[in-house]
Amino acid sequence: MTTVFEDLLAGVKGFLAGFGEEPARSFIAGIDWAMPARELASRSLPCLVHLDRAAEIAADEAKPLARLLRDHGGGFHWGQTYTAADFGQRFIDNYGWLEVFGTRGHFANDALAGGFLILGPGIEYPDHHHVAEELYIPLTGGTEWRMGGGPFRTRGAGEVIHHASDVSHAMRTGAEPLLAFYLWRGGPLAARSTITGRG
Repeated sequence: MTTVFEDLLAGVKGFLAGFGEEPARSFIAGIDWAMPARELASRSLPCLVHLDRAAEIAADEAKPLARLLRDHGGGFHWGQTYTAADFGQRFIDNYGWLEVFGTRGHFANDALAGGFLILGPGIEYPDHHHVAEELYIPLTGGTEWRMGGGPFRTRGAGEVIHHASDVSHAMRTGAEPLLAFYLWRGGPLAARSTITGRG
């Protein structure tokens, strides 16, 4: 019998198999799925209240993952990079990430990090950048994304969003929460982003 952690990793692998175009293809091709498990204590966050709604509105191909997170989210090790001193308590109560694999995830990987981001409704993740190249795949639609100082643009569920190294980007949710999968490579995989804007 598999563990919920193994089920999550298998679910991520199956979900990512549906993305064969660049730049997703080169990210996914670089993942060695034979990753050793890492023992992490469970850590819940206030933002997990949004998983019920995220599971309802997730794209069909993403629903199995969203439901797994909804049903077992409290048993995973969720993290936050920021504090209320950075963006305020409302942001902190509506933000969190789960690293499935990486240098601090449930599965050890020194080459790539992959996991989930949650943002509650009506939240802006201000402009920021980091050395690592990043790929986002929203499981839910309706969030506005900005890159490189351009305008905010609504992106759909399943749309691949690529941020090159040190390119500034921001996200802004509307009436619905965001649940997205991310991949990082080519830089410090646990580095704190450099913030250039304020929400």
